[in-house]
Amino acid sequence: MKRFAVILICVLAWCGTFGRTKTSVHKLSSTRMELECITTDADSVPEGVNPNAISIKGYTKKASDSKEAFFVTNRTDRTISQIKLRLRYSTLTGEQLHERVATVNVTLRAGETRLVTIKSWDIQRQFYYYAGAKPRKKASPYKVAYRLIGYSLPIGE
Repeated sequence: MKRFAVILICVLAWCGTFGRTKTSVHKLSSTRMELECITTDADSVPEGVNPNAISIKGYTKKASDSKEAFFVTNRTDRTISQIKLRLRYSTLTGEQLHERVATVNVTLRAGETRLVTIKSWDIQRQFYYYAGAKPRKKASPYKVAYRLIGYSLPIGE
């Protein structure tokens, strides 16, 4: 019986070496870096909004994507039910490409992090986030910065 168990373990270990799948993805890097905040004067921050109430990390958008995805973390001690962001898109040299306000409906308990997606600003799919994988097709890299301009707290919380 011992001999059978040893043979079975050897066969399973040997078969396991053939299960590896090679891919064309090389040099994967973490996209969990925090997005840059849009710098502003104290006068331009809406009253009652703590600009540090949330953080955004892990932003991603490939040239072929119709959506942008990122992780939002609630840094407050309250539940947040919606966030309003000003997003500024620019070239790697700092030239502004686009700016918009996005409202994200997401419920985040205190300290919670969630992956959210929003419709992309790049409707022609000609741009990709510079920290992501470079596409095979011709596309231009860009950076994105954000500023929290509002958030909602649920009634009764």
